[in-house]
Amino acid sequence: MLRIATANVNGIRAAHRRGFGDWLAGRGCDVVALQEVRAQAAVLPEGAFGDFHVALETGSLPGRNGVAVLTREPPAAVRTWSGTALVGGPSAPLQEVPAPDHVALARGLGPFAHQGRYLEVDLADAPVTIACLYLPKGGLPAHLQRPERMREAPDGGAKYTRKMGFMAAFSRYLTRTRRAAAAQGREFLLMGDLNIAHTERDLAAWRRNQQTDGFLPEEREWLGAQLSSRTLVDVVRRLHPDTAGPYSWWSWLGQSFANDAGWRIDYHLATPRLARAAVRAEVDRDHLGVRLSDHSPVVVDYALDRGTGVAADGRGRASAAPLTRGSATPS
Repeated sequence: MLRIATANVNGIRAAHRRGFGDWLAGRGCDVVALQEVRAQAAVLPEGAFGDFHVALETGSLPGRNGVAVLTREPPAAVRTWSGTALVGGPSAPLQEVPAPDHVALARGLGPFAHQGRYLEVDLADAPVTIACLYLPKGGLPAHLQRPERMREAPDGGAKYTRKMGFMAAFSRYLTRTRRAAAAQGREFLLMGDLNIAHTERDLAAWRRNQQTDGFLPEEREWLGAQLSSRTLVDVVRRLHPDTAGPYSWWSWLGQSFANDAGWRIDYHLATPRLARAAVRAEVDRDHLGVRLSDHSPVVVDYALDRGTGVAADGRGRASAAPLTRGSATPS
């Protein structure tokens, strides 16, 4: 069994103050993908990544973005858009190493190459490539911006245009890197905060959010275009096809978390054979009654033969596992 998690920690230092280290030590994960690490190497908390090996792309924007992939064994390869990564282990300090990509960066991704939004590793103990993505949050197009309904000043659609450009370019890149993994005999798993709720089942208050960034029709259409029975499969939705949620993000404001009025925006998107090996999916809503972030980790168990990457039982049957772990409300 390979237990794999994705978590937007919304700042690794803040997450550690809330108990992330204990969660990491006790959850039994083999691979953990992190987004919004939000810390350069010099300010990482002691033991930030526990007894895992880590590949980290902090990006060049202090206090923003940053992605990492934690593995039990040193990764066989590390790739970033910037061409370098920080790599370390339980007893080895982080060191900057070359991490050149193996496919051409799609036109339009250049402005994002040094922002700490994407990292890719090849696992050493299973024929799987893990990709970690933090997709830009975006904003509203100009014609939907109403100052009285916005917390930030209208920007004329600049953030919306930026996000849509990123998505168009990333779609081309995703096809290339997925095919490159297949050419090497590897399954491919894209995880991360995509900042999009795909369907009505992925957003509790979907009716009043149809003109909200993250649930715009064009965003949802883009995400749907990345999925098919031959390319990438939404693993959690495959295991829980008829369920509202399970949500992975809740606002800190009001009673959104207590009422489970959230969004499902953190994904495992896997190549079909790997998706069939998924047998259990959970969202860790809290850890010992404490929220680690405004996001919660999404944890999936994959029944793999580590030598071949094929589902261990040949079928990858879905488990009747509960959708969430931990208490329904913070204590």
